[in-house]
Amino acid sequence: MDFRIGQGFDVHQLAEGESFIIGGIDIPHSKGTVAHSDGDVLIHAICDALLGSLNLRDIGYHFPDTSNQFKNIDSKILLKESYQLVKDKGYELVNIDSTICLQKPKIKDYIEPMKQSLAQVLEVDVDRISIKATTTEKLGFVGREEGISAQVAVLVRKSV
Repeated sequence: MDFRIGQGFDVHQLAEGESFIIGGIDIPHSKGTVAHSDGDVLIHAICDALLGSLNLRDIGYHFPDTSNQFKNIDSKILLKESYQLVKDKGYELVNIDSTICLQKPKIKDYIEPMKQSLAQVLEVDVDRISIKATTTEKLGFVGREEGISAQVAVLVRKSV
């Protein structure tokens, strides 16, 4: 089988009064992400990993933040379209492994709903999606609650 690996990384600034959406789930918090779209850092990193696995450039190339078409767009739409580009090349998702870095809030109760949300968009079993969360022990912009980041690795394979 022909396997390909992709890696994605995304960062968003946090500010009061913004919505806080991660993995397609709206999480109650005093701060949210500052972004052109809905600011879903996890989905953006997954899109970049999927696109990167097949040398399809990056999320900004396909969905530029200079376009009003993508202003406040639900990132699940971007994920669906990114994955369609992968499928159009004859590949399918094997698995996703991801880590979200944020100081607050604790998101352990939202991990399963996030996995369900992503699995539904990608039309895969939920056990193919791993989401972990960590703090940065109060270090750096994440530790100071100025921002959030996500790192993702994906494995895709040639469809049979």
